[in-house]
Amino acid sequence: MELVIVSASQRSPSQSAKVAHYIAEQSSDFTRINHIELNQYQLPFWDGEAASKTANNSQWPLIAKQIKHADALVLITPEWGGMASPLMKNFLLMADSQDTAHKPALLVAVVSGISGAYPIAELRMNALKNNKLVATPDHLIIRNVEEVLESQEPNSERDLHLRERIDYSLHMLAQYSTALKTVRFNHQNKPYPKQQEYSYGM
Repeated sequence: MELVIVSASQRSPSQSAKVAHYIAEQSSDFTRINHIELNQYQLPFWDGEAASKTANNSQWPLIAKQIKHADALVLITPEWGGMASPLMKNFLLMADSQDTAHKPALLVAVVSGISGAYPIAELRMNALKNNKLVATPDHLIIRNVEEVLESQEPNSERDLHLRERIDYSLHMLAQYSTALKTVRFNHQNKPYPKQQEYSYGM
């Protein structure tokens, strides 16, 4: 199974990328892991037209190819002003449901303080309607991120519990990935009549 981890900080280096690297190291249930750090790509802000995705030497086709082959995704966003990052929201707007539909996604918020719930709520509420990604019931909020996942060994009890929660969330993501393969197969090979009339969420 192939996992794609998307980190969406607009800074480099970033704590979101640090979390992505840690998750990649722990994702032993997946045979191939790709990390897409969005700020490393030249991407347009989507204007609603498909042609804009590839205009002006956009590197979106490189990302789309990885998403198409993925069996599951991890979406990591910093919390800025109580919101998910513009890069993450732009990524989700550009994602084609032909590449993302019925694939599980683990949502991860990264925050320097003790908040972090708002980006998760935002992504669950309005970010997955048309791309038809399936957010797993579990999500992760990496609070006080500068104090955790800093070394190979946990440096506190909180760090240990967080690492155990990450392991559990990745295990469940792999389970959803396996289960949703059947849904994707049936969606492609036993389509619902007039299926394309329902390509957008209500």
